[in-house]
Amino acid sequence: MQPIRQGDVILLPLGQIEAIQAGETPPLPHLTLAEGEVTGHKHRISDGQAELYEKDGTLYLRVFSETATLIHEEHNAISIPQGSWMVRIQREYEPQGWRYVAD
Repeated sequence: MQPIRQGDVILLPLGQIEAIQAGETPPLPHLTLAEGEVTGHKHRISDGQAELYEKDGTLYLRVFSETATLIHEEHNAISIPQGSWMVRIQREYEPQGWRYVAD
């Protein structure tokens, strides 16, 4: 599987061993992957069966259904295939240093 990107959020596919380790914590009560810093819009799962976990400050998404839909008010919806994913916020370099991409 290839990484999936929507705005400043990127989902990186995990191998089976990584997925088992990521799922060792209880799921979060929501499916919001990230909130926009400027607009307050959210990258979130709207359809499909999925769970979101946090371990050591990193988010992990597990999609149990064939697909789940990732939505955001300013981007096209994206279909996420079944599997386990690490959720990352992309960064960009400026002369002053690295910063998170604002969405």
